Amino acid sequence: MEYYDRGGEIEVAGVSDFNLSRIFECGQCFRWNADEYGVYTGVALNHAAYLRHAGKSVFISGSIEDFENIWRDYFDLDRDYGIIRQRLCIDDFMRMATAFGKGLRILRQNRWEVLCSFIISQCNNIPRIKRIIEVLCLEFGESFLFNGKKHYTFPTAHTLAMLDEIALAPLRCGYRASYIIEAATAVDSMVLDLDRLSRASPEIACKELKKLSGVGDKVANCAMLFGLNILNAFPLDVWIKRAINQYYCSGFDPALFSPYAGIAQQYMFYYIRTTAKTNASVD
Repeated sequence: MEYYDRGGEIEVAGVSDFNLSRIFECGQCFRWNADEYGVYTGVALNHAAYLRHAGKSVFISGSIEDFENIWRDYFDLDRDYGIIRQRLCIDDFMRMATAFGKGLRILRQNRWEVLCSFIISQCNNIPRIKRIIEVLCLEFGESFLFNGKKHYTFPTAHTLAMLDEIALAPLRCGYRASYIIEAATAVDSMVLDLDRLSRASPEIACKELKKLSGVGDKVANCAMLFGLNILNAFPLDVWIKRAINQYYCSGFDPALFSPYAGIAQQYMFYYIRTTAKTNASVD
C-alpha cells in the first residue's frame, strides 16, 4: 500500500481489495451513504469523511494525520485480503463468491456503536435501521461541521444509559428501546466490558453478549465480527442460511473457514444477496 497527500485528500494506491460499495453495502455498517456519483460520506469514530474511487486508487478526505490515526486502521488496510481470499477458496462456491466480492473488507468500528446498531437491526430492514440510527445520532450525539454541513457523532453508552424509554420515543424503534437502554447501562457500568471481550474467545464473548435482552446468536455474532473484530464469528441470517442450503450439504460447519469464518460469511452474504436482487430485477 502507498498513500499520498493530494491537498485535502489522501490517495490510497496499491490495495487490491478496497471497493467502497462492497464495503459499505454489505450490511456491516449503517452511517455511510453514496451520492449519484458514487462518493460516500459518513461518520465513524467521531470523524466525518468522504471517499471516492478514481482509477485504481481510493481518495479519502483529510490529512495524512487523519489517515494514519483514523482511517488506516478503520479500513483494516494493513491486512492482506488477497491472501485471505486464497485461503477461503476451498470449493467452487467460495471461489465464485470471493471473486464476486473482491474488495470487501471488515471495518474496525467502534464496539459500542456496533452492538447498539445490531440490537436496532433485529427484525428490521437496512433503510429503516439507517433511519433509526440517524435519529438516534441527531437527538443524542454531538454535532460538528464537515464541509459546511452539520453531522453528529454516535451517542456514547453513558449518554444513553441516562435515558428512559420515553426519551427514545422519537426513534420509533418500538420494543428495541428497552434493549438499547439495558445494553448502554451494561457497557457504561463495565458490567459488559467490550474491550475485554475483544480479547476473549468467541465462545466467552458470545455467552457474555447474550446475557443482554434482545441479543441472540445472530446479534451476538454480528457484534463480535463487526465490533470486537473476532474474525471467526459467523452470523447466521436468512441470506447465509439460503447460501448454505443451496451450496452445502446438511451438517455444514463454518469452522471450515477458520480462522476467517467471518470474512467468508461476508463474501457469502454479499454474493447471495446481490445475485438474488439481480435475478429478481430481471424477472
